[in-house]
Amino acid sequence: QLAESGGGVAQAGDSLRLSCTSSSQLTRYTMAWFRQAPGNEREFVAAIKWPDDSTYYKDSVKGRFTISRDKAVYLQMNSLKAEDTGVYYCAGNLLDRNRESPAAYATWGQGIQVTVSS
Repeated sequence: QLAESGGGVAQAGDSLRLSCTSSSQLTRYTMAWFRQAPGNEREFVAAIKWPDDSTYYKDSVKGRFTISRDKAVYLQMNSLKAEDTGVYYCAGNLLDRNRESPAAYATWGQGIQVTVSS
């Protein structure tokens, strides 16, 4: 039900914008972005909360990444660093309050690769 787009290869310092669309109205509710680098666990990146659109970020992306939405959910990534490399997933259908835990989300996109070269 979720599909990511907009990934690719970037140089350090560049920007990319990821989009997450839904075949239902899932993106109206609390949504999040996670990422997973090879050999690492999936980690929280950003979330936007329903109904007030409060936003939350992993410390290392604060000031560089922005999550937003209209009918889709977006992740604007500026000043990219090599450590931002990974597969990025959008997630929805929040099951409990711990919005930073992957286990809290029931619906996931297929993931999209972001590679940042230094």
